[in-house]
Amino acid sequence: MKILVDACVALRVVEQLKLGGHEVEWVGDWGMDPGDEEILERAFKNKKILITLDKDFGELAVVLGKSHFGILRLVDLSIQQQAESCLDILPRCESQLSEGAILTVEPGRLRIRPA
Repeated sequence: MKILVDACVALRVVEQLKLGGHEVEWVGDWGMDPGDEEILERAFKNKKILITLDKDFGELAVVLGKSHFGILRLVDLSIQQQAESCLDILPRCESQLSEGAILTVEPGRLRIRPA
């Protein structure tokens, strides 16, 4: 699965995703953060699911109607829980994400907003 991980997500999560066989790009490697709109646009253009801790991406997608290829938002999870949640949820929800769903993962809860 092709994934773009926001800079606010720990590098350790990125490493775990790569070990899980995913094609992962981390915004933290870009040097300068181009801003949320540019990150979302690049993820869409390159058909990558965006993983973030930031709720602003959901607002860009829902309120402003910005195109995206699926967003997975992690809320109130430790770094270890973030990695485990991603590795568990991504394969189970791949089709929904690739159709443009927005998933929010919290301790003990998964919310899915269909495209």
